[in-house]
Amino acid sequence: MENITGILFDLFLMFAVAKVMGELFERARQPAVVGEILAGIILGPHILNLIGPSHFYNVLAEIGVIILLFNVGLHTRTDEMLSVGPISLVVALLGIIFPFVFGYLYTQIIAHSTVEAMFIGAAMVATSVGITARVLADLGILDAKVSKVILGAAVIDDIIGLIVLAVVAGLGKGTISYVTIGLVLFEAIAFVIFLIIIGRRVMYRFFGANLNVFKSRNAPFTIAILICLGLSAVASYIHLAAIVGAFMAGMILAEFNIQFRLSVKTESLYDFLVPFFFVMMGKQVDLSIFSHPSIIGAALILTIFAILGKLIGCGLGALSLGWKQASLVGVGMVPRGEVGLIVASIGLSLGVITKDLYSIVVFMVIATTLLTPPVLRSLVVKMPELEGVGEKITEEEETPE
Repeated sequence: MENITGILFDLFLMFAVAKVMGELFERARQPAVVGEILAGIILGPHILNLIGPSHFYNVLAEIGVIILLFNVGLHTRTDEMLSVGPISLVVALLGIIFPFVFGYLYTQIIAHSTVEAMFIGAAMVATSVGITARVLADLGILDAKVSKVILGAAVIDDIIGLIVLAVVAGLGKGTISYVTIGLVLFEAIAFVIFLIIIGRRVMYRFFGANLNVFKSRNAPFTIAILICLGLSAVASYIHLAAIVGAFMAGMILAEFNIQFRLSVKTESLYDFLVPFFFVMMGKQVDLSIFSHPSIIGAALILTIFAILGKLIGCGLGALSLGWKQASLVGVGMVPRGEVGLIVASIGLSLGVITKDLYSIVVFMVIATTLLTPPVLRSLVVKMPELEGVGEKITEEEETPE
């Protein structure tokens, strides 16, 4: 049996360093997730080696990522997703096709297997909704049409990206065949559609009529967590990623989020559990891999392809807004954030991608996440048509820190 004292001290260390690093990055106007990943790298076996191996840490990280995707789902109302318009849909689709193809072809060119190439392509498709929304809010342009297109496309992008992940993860567990691809794709789409159509109606009737039979004032939150864990288990049972079930659980409960303050009550779980996921992801990054010039070159090239894939694909999809706002859409869709890490971690845990490919993906995720905020800000400053934005930014720049 593992030493409970050692486990508790490791958890203390991971949580403390993750929160300190996250705070430092937020003060630098960068996403806290980058600081949490760096905390894992620092504490991991390749630098300070302060965290020992433990199956418990991996389970805790898995629970953390389930809560993360559940929380994202709670902010993703299906009616809002369906009403964002054809522009967002086109932006999302092209923003998936181009990065996936770029990542897939490049991984094949550098002599990796087809399954590895598909995982790298999948890691490049999804945009981080949280990071993009935070940047747009800081710039004060959330109400602008271009922002609604970006956020709508990012939400659709994540849902399709999760379906892509489900297919690729299914392929990673067995041999590749058209039958396997078709079966996993059918399971993923059927699961999502069933929950959107049937699951929403069931939740509407249940939350609308039956909650008064429970005496506990936290009954809605308790039931929401049960649904989250239950659908995560179902998704895993049918060979989809557990996070697909967690995301869908959040989405079918999103209509009741404000009424029962579900995301507010989930916030404490989120703040406690999610950092462990990113710390464990950082812990698995072997920095010694980057001592090889070929690996550094591959990481830089993949990052360039990741950026170009979104700029070209999403930019083309938004051309009807004008080339300036289309470029803004392209840049706004660049950050990969947590979703790219989730895909890479699943590939690593299944043993279908190597540690060098995993580290390359982490490099790409961090680079795209750090580059987006300053570039997006500089583009917005040059767009006076975004009402009030120039004035807000000027005031912030003139105000001493």
